[in-house]
Amino acid sequence: MSRRVLFYTLYERIWHWAQAFGILLLLLSGFQIHYPTAFPLFGTLSTAVNIHSVIGFLLVLNAFLGFFYTLTSNKIREYLPMPVDFTRGIFEQARYYLWGIFHGDPHPYEKSPLKKLNPMQKITYFFLLNLFLPFQLVTGMLLWSSTTLPEFFDRIGGLRILGPLHTLAAFFFLAFLVVHLYLSTTGSTPLELTKEMIFGYGEVHDDGAGEIYKEET
Repeated sequence: MSRRVLFYTLYERIWHWAQAFGILLLLLSGFQIHYPTAFPLFGTLSTAVNIHSVIGFLLVLNAFLGFFYTLTSNKIREYLPMPVDFTRGIFEQARYYLWGIFHGDPHPYEKSPLKKLNPMQKITYFFLLNLFLPFQLVTGMLLWSSTTLPEFFDRIGGLRILGPLHTLAAFFFLAFLVVHLYLSTTGSTPLELTKEMIFGYGEVHDDGAGEIYKEET
């Protein structure tokens, strides 16, 4: 027996889609900055640069608001990987994605409103939010300083050093986006997980933990 419960609050859904579309715009405008004649999606190069800068600052603000929300609501526990996640958890999840999912095996970790992320997701988001996102932010801010602090910009290596580093991180985010889109189709139906992130609600097995689920709704 299953029951319909709330997985994602309205704020979490708005935050997720704002971040997703923001990252997509950053990637598209970034491609035009690197390949202005082959990828003139936003018109002129200066327009693409301005869009890239504005969206970048808005995403930083959105990321800060998201961190503040998870911290004050105590939801940050959902994103913190435990030691077992780095050992047994990540290998069980990898085996499922590489083998079990194609052979009809059950998911190794039952999803619930209080445990929305599996071990691999927690580890991925941990490094994404604490390593790659700050790295991309810092390199982006340093590139932005080329017009405001040109001497400082040249002193730390200029475009020759910062450009490839920022681009490398951008390709990592692109790879993450592709994998994320694929994994979003691995629910009981291809659109199940996407609908959860749009409407907030999903199905869980009724295993006697109804009171826990009720608190989330």
